[in-house]
Amino acid sequence: MPVKHIDEPRLEQDAAYRYEYLVEFIGFTNDDATAIHSAAAKLVPVVPKLVEATYEKLLSYDATRRHFVPRQHGFEGTTPQNMASLTADDEQIKFRKDHLRRYFMNVFGNPYDTRMAKYLDAVGKIHTPKAGNKEIDVPLVQMNALMGVIADELFKAVLMLGFEREREIRTLLAFNKLLWLQNDFINRHYSAKQS
Repeated sequence: MPVKHIDEPRLEQDAAYRYEYLVEFIGFTNDDATAIHSAAAKLVPVVPKLVEATYEKLLSYDATRRHFVPRQHGFEGTTPQNMASLTADDEQIKFRKDHLRRYFMNVFGNPYDTRMAKYLDAVGKIHTPKAGNKEIDVPLVQMNALMGVIADELFKAVLMLGFEREREIRTLLAFNKLLWLQNDFINRHYSAKQS
């Protein structure tokens, strides 16, 4: 089998090229996109539950909770005075929950193309000082923890949809690949910090 050449420096500079490489290497196919899109109608009603379960976990640890005290990029309302005063009903938490809700809606329903590559990249970048509020610098370990919770909640939701076994497996495998794509687009913004 011939060996395909990959321009490795370009992987670090060009999000669309990186996305195309990862999609091909991981094997995220049109069938995977179809599996996700066809599950979307049944998953959309459980998005609020996915968001609440994720935020319940995020707010239950000081290492993740502390990142919701500084003003979030684009938020205009009242911010909590400190971590102790932060509640799940704060305006800023509702603002962040809405972002996660929109994230799920985007990955469930949008095409997997160059725009998706840019979106996944922006999701990774916004959690660092490279974008948004320069005071918000979520450590990579917390981002990995977040992705683990999202994967767990999403997989549980898929398992509750009542799909026949073959469709269930296809859908879970498709989401697994998609979350690995997202995980890479998070990790790429931390690579300079790791040295």
